[in-house]
Amino acid sequence: VQMASVFAGAKLFKNGGGEADASVLEGKTVGIYFSAHWCPPCRNFTPLLKDFHAELVDEDAAFEIVFVSFDRNETDLKKYLEEAHGNWYYLGLEDELIKSLSAKYEVSGIPALIIIKPNGDLITKNGRSDVQGKPPAQALKAWTA
Repeated sequence: VQMASVFAGAKLFKNGGGEADASVLEGKTVGIYFSAHWCPPCRNFTPLLKDFHAELVDEDAAFEIVFVSFDRNETDLKKYLEEAHGNWYYLGLEDELIKSLSAKYEVSGIPALIIIKPNGDLITKNGRSDVQGKPPAQALKAWTA
């Protein structure tokens, strides 16, 4: 399974503008971030994840985040992206992948951060605790070991 198959046919939007397809994720460890603006724990965790991601991006790490929104509408999604999110990718609210990824990784509560290998295999469903408990480089090293 390649990363492209996890996000097959997906249109990825970049926070701050621009669109891409799954090829931008090739060769990278990916965090699939399930979250929503209406969820207070999500609003607490997102800034931590933003700093974590920014530090790895600064180090040119092969790591990317795709935000999968459980927001109720486009307005809430856009507001949440502008207020709190890092410069990462997200799926459009109408994307069928939101349902299928939630089912595939058995996401029962948010925020959830699912970490997958460049080949699409699962590393951990509990990326959130690693982000909260480890320095970024150390967490990424553990995920890619």
